[in-house]
Amino acid sequence: MSSHHIIRDKQEPALIIANGEECTMDLLEQLLEWSPTVVVLDCAIERVISLGIKVDVWLGDFDHSEKHSLALENYPLKKIHTPDQNKTDLEKAFEYLMSEGYPAVNVVWASGNRMDHTLNNFHSLVAYGRKLKIVFFDDYSTSYLLPSNFEKWYPAGTPISLIPYGEAKNVTSTGLLYDLNHPLLKLGTQTSSSNEVREDGIVKISYESGALILMECHD
Repeated sequence: MSSHHIIRDKQEPALIIANGEECTMDLLEQLLEWSPTVVVLDCAIERVISLGIKVDVWLGDFDHSEKHSLALENYPLKKIHTPDQNKTDLEKAFEYLMSEGYPAVNVVWASGNRMDHTLNNFHSLVAYGRKLKIVFFDDYSTSYLLPSNFEKWYPAGTPISLIPYGEAKNVTSTGLLYDLNHPLLKLGTQTSSSNEVREDGIVKISYESGALILMECHD
């Protein structure tokens, strides 16, 4: 399967394929349509190649990838060895894309399977989300770190959850069924999950400090 169309290099988001639960091919193909660069993390390479996806960069510490490395000796991709054990492969991929001048990246296969990996991937989303525009996609949600002031048009009834990472202070919203005016959202104390858009139109969300993840949900 060819994943590349005529696109503007480094102006459309790159695509990272992590090593979690696979999404549907429909979703993957939509993202591949406009991805100038496809980066695959370490042990996911065999699964990705088996789907016929053209891979541009294979990145990781390769601690468990000896057999993959041998099988891909003649495959036309850029192999980047990143042995630093203090960072995850996903974080190394974010840093690689920033060094290459990419302003944005979509990420798939970052959730599901091992819960510790999923939670750590969301930690990385927050850690790098102000330096690089990062969007996580899976079959059930689209997730990203909100800027301090956010506006977007949504159709009525769109399910939205707002999850503080740590905490988010002075959170306000307009356009949601249950609008927010909270001095503090705090993980483990209070979040705003399973809200929805009240009517067709612009939703506005703001907060003063902390980190707030928006999840556009679809069952």
